[in-house]
Amino acid sequence: MELQQEIDEAKQVALHGRDIPWLLNQWATKTPDKDFLIWEPFSGETKRWTYAAFQADVKRVASALAQRSVKFGDKVLLHLDNCPEFAISWFACAQLGAVAVSTNTRSVMRDMTYFADHAEVVCAITQPCFAKLVFEAAPGIKFLCVTDNDTGEPAEPPSDIPHIPFSEFLSESVPCPDRPADHLADLGIQFTSGTTSRPKAVLWTHANAIWGAQVNAAHMKLVPEDITLTFLPLFHTNAQSYSMLGSLWVGGTMVVQPKFSASRFWEVSLKHKCTWCSMIPFCFKALTQQEIPAKHHYKFWGPAIHAEAIDEAFGVTTIGWWGMTETITQGITGNLAHPGADLSIGRAADEYEISIRNPDGTHIQPGERGRLYIRGVRGVTLFKEYYKNPDATENAFDAEGWFDTGDLIRLDEEGNLYFSDRDKDMLKVGAENVAASEIESVINTTGWVDECAVVGQKHYMLDEVPVVFVIPAANAPDELEQKIISLCKESLADFKVVRSVHLVDELPRSTLEKVAKNELRARLQEITS
Repeated sequence: MELQQEIDEAKQVALHGRDIPWLLNQWATKTPDKDFLIWEPFSGETKRWTYAAFQADVKRVASALAQRSVKFGDKVLLHLDNCPEFAISWFACAQLGAVAVSTNTRSVMRDMTYFADHAEVVCAITQPCFAKLVFEAAPGIKFLCVTDNDTGEPAEPPSDIPHIPFSEFLSESVPCPDRPADHLADLGIQFTSGTTSRPKAVLWTHANAIWGAQVNAAHMKLVPEDITLTFLPLFHTNAQSYSMLGSLWVGGTMVVQPKFSASRFWEVSLKHKCTWCSMIPFCFKALTQQEIPAKHHYKFWGPAIHAEAIDEAFGVTTIGWWGMTETITQGITGNLAHPGADLSIGRAADEYEISIRNPDGTHIQPGERGRLYIRGVRGVTLFKEYYKNPDATENAFDAEGWFDTGDLIRLDEEGNLYFSDRDKDMLKVGAENVAASEIESVINTTGWVDECAVVGQKHYMLDEVPVVFVIPAANAPDELEQKIISLCKESLADFKVVRSVHLVDELPRSTLEKVAKNELRARLQEITS
């Protein structure tokens, strides 16, 4: 353990004096006139921010927050779809030393109230379409700041919602307060689905972000000339770390869209000569319906697997990778020079220790699958903690510092790794991770069911969608199926709403009387259209 402690301390020392304001300032000083952020809304004109202009806006917003009594360590709720204001606000929090709490914009009131309370946010920045939701979910905040648009569409918040226009933040004239670089200062919180009924708040430090930025860039071999198309949500690790921070590390450029658009993909990509982007399987399925240009500038796409069919269809190399909010970057990654086997996610990254184990704790052999563990330095190469949840933090690590990912990984005879399954009763709905237990908790609180079990049903576009099997209670209301779906729509984000309800007399059991969810999944036919 003494050797491990020395290694951990060395990694911390390597990041001393570096934080996010330091990194942004490097490029604002070296390449002030180079584009960092290009905004491509679905309507309206393209907007550009050079590194110098972006830093200037960041400092103005940071100063505006400080003038309104936001202090070092305070939590600031950022509830915005992809837009320039999100990026500016996130970096402004970093500049001030506040903590950006970025939340999923598909969340409902129940989620938002929990996010605001658990993270102890002191203020919020949002868009007009979310202003009422945020205002009612966080009544104790000092102020609410609202943009003048919904991802590029001009809009105003409801007239009865007290707020400060974001334009006032951008016109702040008081100089931004300086602070010394602090690599171990808290930086951001993202809520991630888990096996409990409530998401956990993953806390990153500035060291985490600097680490993620440089490792992302190294894994993808990024250079200053690289331009990424970013349409995955910036509130999530993938776009926030892989795309935004990876680009920032090398002084590259980020083209941001409100969300994925198959019809606009090639037009925007060709216009800005985009060289790479992070993808999800849904995107490829949609792009097969579009005409593929004879020539483009893409070097690679990151869809989490190396997919030879995609390489051949689009003429772009795909690389696999695996990562979590807790790992900031990829613990398993492909290689552009050696992408690996078809459908593989790559090999263990040099920057992490990886262990794939059988249930008895022994390491798997080629041809086997096992549970994935990863080890690093908390607050540097792995997340700092689950904020205000010490039990969850402690339980996530074993005595030797291995983090239990809950994912199952298969190893082939040649050493390639494949994602096999989630062992934490998690569903993958499009790009979203969904905890079955969270949905079950909502349904169980009604008293309408004696027992319920949520599983994923295979779906042709979204990987899987949640459905529920229920044993009705004696006092269950009429039209129980529709009532459960309506309840889910009121209480859960749309991607967590069950697509169907199956009434049963009993649920299949496995050892220790646990519900045999594999048998329930086997009863469901894949949704193919």
